[in-house]
Amino acid sequence: MAEVLVEVKNLSKHFAAETDFLGRPTSVLKAVDNLSLTIYKQEALGLVGESGCGKTTVGKLITNLYQPTNGTILFEGKDLTKLSAKERRSYARDIQLIFQDPYASLNPRMTVGDIIAEPIKINKLLPANKVEERVNYLLNCVGLANHHRNRYPHEFSGGQRQRVGIARALAVEPKLIVCDEPVSALDVSIQAQVLNLLDDLKDEFGLTYLFIAHGLNVVKHISDRVGVMYLGQLVELADKEELYQNPMHPYTKALLSAIPNIDPTVKKQRIILSGDVPSPIDPPDYCHFCGRCYQKKDNCDALASPQLKEVKPGHFVACHLYE
Repeated sequence: MAEVLVEVKNLSKHFAAETDFLGRPTSVLKAVDNLSLTIYKQEALGLVGESGCGKTTVGKLITNLYQPTNGTILFEGKDLTKLSAKERRSYARDIQLIFQDPYASLNPRMTVGDIIAEPIKINKLLPANKVEERVNYLLNCVGLANHHRNRYPHEFSGGQRQRVGIARALAVEPKLIVCDEPVSALDVSIQAQVLNLLDDLKDEFGLTYLFIAHGLNVVKHISDRVGVMYLGQLVELADKEELYQNPMHPYTKALLSAIPNIDPTVKKQRIILSGDVPSPIDPPDYCHFCGRCYQKKDNCDALASPQLKEVKPGHFVACHLYE
């Protein structure tokens, strides 16, 4: 059985939407609402969902950029939500983040060599005379040349800048990398190159990924398991092939039906969802997808919000249809 690296239990993150004159919140936005999942060592877990569903917030919670409102995040059995500031700094090495916008995430006043060397120097991982050799090695690992270390971010293309971001994440030898839509800002022709690079690095360095993305085809290419989020909650989680071949939650089916079909001989029925996504400030007490669901039962809006449960081996669904 695979070894657990990260275990998230009943995780919630609420932001103040409105405050009174004393600064106390009078209403909150529930970005993540009672979410639980497990990430195993050396796997790539994909997380998909429409904009605003909370998937990026999950990534920032796991990387300690946000503190959760409720719930626990266990990393190698240690609760990250209860660490002191000093302990959090030591764990920051083990959990790194690749950002969506490669240009905005790089300091324009620093050369690429300095950007990659900075985390090595801050964490005192190598003697000063070994840092340049390590930077050259990391540049080669991501498909760049040694002489690139003397250039500035604006001198690179988008794909090359993202490679620099990947090299920076690798510099401190992390165990988990949260990839926050790392190819969404790149040209389609470059996306496959970066995805293949991430896949190769995963095997070479024994990495674990939490891969956050909109594109279902992108997630399928790199992930071992895929989780689907809707309005702050995880509605389905399964192995990649199982989820794409046998989706069970109505929302997952609608998402998969939207993938363009390149085979003109195969007819595919598109599922068009009606209605709007409920407000995350005042979500319903019942199933969040109920108002848009084309398979709902008559009493779905009278039942409590469904909990994620295993309906098949390794296939988890939060839906009253399978209770």
